[in-house]
Amino acid sequence: MSDPAAEGVHAPRIVLVGPMGSGKSTVGGLLAERLGLPYRDTDADIVAAEGREISDIFVEDGEEHFRALERAAVRSAVAGHEGVLGLGGGAILDEGTRSLLRGLPVVYLSMDVEEAVRRVGLGAARPLLAVNPRKQWRELMEARRHLYEEVARAVVATDGRTPEEVAEAVLDALELTEA
Repeated sequence: MSDPAAEGVHAPRIVLVGPMGSGKSTVGGLLAERLGLPYRDTDADIVAAEGREISDIFVEDGEEHFRALERAAVRSAVAGHEGVLGLGGGAILDEGTRSLLRGLPVVYLSMDVEEAVRRVGLGAARPLLAVNPRKQWRELMEARRHLYEEVARAVVATDGRTPEEVAEAVLDALELTEA
């Protein structure tokens, strides 16, 4: 597998994917700090550009509109960010996005439903989990797990680990050293 960064192409040093609540933002920030790089989150990019929360975009404009914004945010970030990049949980649903991620150092942060409940409570701020959150989380993971695995160079389980332990496991999995 080629490494775009090693070939002089501008690309993220690490890309984190995984379900909502898996720790992409927290772990991404820790990794960026350890590597002396900037951290970028495509969900935060969308919120900043739209001036409203993702849940509001879903309610007001629908999931299809949000996914179009997400595709554009991922394209921009992959092309222009050389630090640590965290993608929204559903970004990998798009084939174009999965194609963009090929050859990049992508790490899938995995967790089970019990860990998701513990971390985020699977509450109302998550628009895709508004009704029967445990069941919907399991269904989302059944639909997405193979896509996360498809794009990932490494899988790091986050269950029962601190963010610092997960960050260390990501560095080990990608054989990266701290700054």
